[in-house]
Amino acid sequence: MNLILAISRYTLLEARRARLPLLYAVVLAAVFALAFFVSELAVTESLRLQATFYAAGARLAAVFLVAVYVIGSVTREFDDKGLDILLALDLPRSHYILGKLGGFLAVGAVAGVLACLPLLGMVPVMAIAQWGLALGLELAVVIAFSLFCVVAFGQFMPAAAVVLGFYVLARSLTAMRLMSGNPLSGADALSHALGRWLVEGLALLTPALDRWPQTTWLIDAPVAWGGVFALLPEAILYVVLLAGAAMVDFYRRNF
Repeated sequence: MNLILAISRYTLLEARRARLPLLYAVVLAAVFALAFFVSELAVTESLRLQATFYAAGARLAAVFLVAVYVIGSVTREFDDKGLDILLALDLPRSHYILGKLGGFLAVGAVAGVLACLPLLGMVPVMAIAQWGLALGLELAVVIAFSLFCVVAFGQFMPAAAVVLGFYVLARSLTAMRLMSGNPLSGADALSHALGRWLVEGLALLTPALDRWPQTTWLIDAPVAWGGVFALLPEAILYVVLLAGAAMVDFYRRNF
């Protein structure tokens, strides 16, 4: 346990020394400024428009920066042979994965909290808390998937491309299911049936991230806390499965 905590601590220190918090704060400030500019163009309900634009932009910025940092951090350790030194110290490979995952999850939690701060004063605090919790759970899933991809591929570009494809798929999965279930024509065609089975199969394996941190929670009315906490078991399940898959692939690698 001490080894896992030590790796998590140094992962957090690496994020601070890489100026990730500063970069993230600058990006959030830019998104907030752009949201303020857009709200000034609105005739009515400018505050709602500002909160909507900022929430959507901050969510994408958090996912992008956290995923890139996870992939870049592990890739750098692979390329610099720093991992070889760690494994030479009789460090179990599972401890390395759990330590890095713990540090990355802490980074994601901080990113979720920072994304909520500019919303104070624009929307109710309860709505901000619910949106921030859902954003933190979404970041946890993205972090676990990014760690799995970088361990599996060992290179930045393939891992980043797969993570991007996964996130786009997870955000559009509900719309794909609606379109496949209600076609405009050709409902009896074999190709449509195969496509629908494929989409439903993907829905069993992929989280529908479009319903996690929803902007409507901020501008319309806070959702019931039960709906937010219902995302927690799903997020834990995906994180555990992805961490286990990363461990299995990591034990198969030769360093």
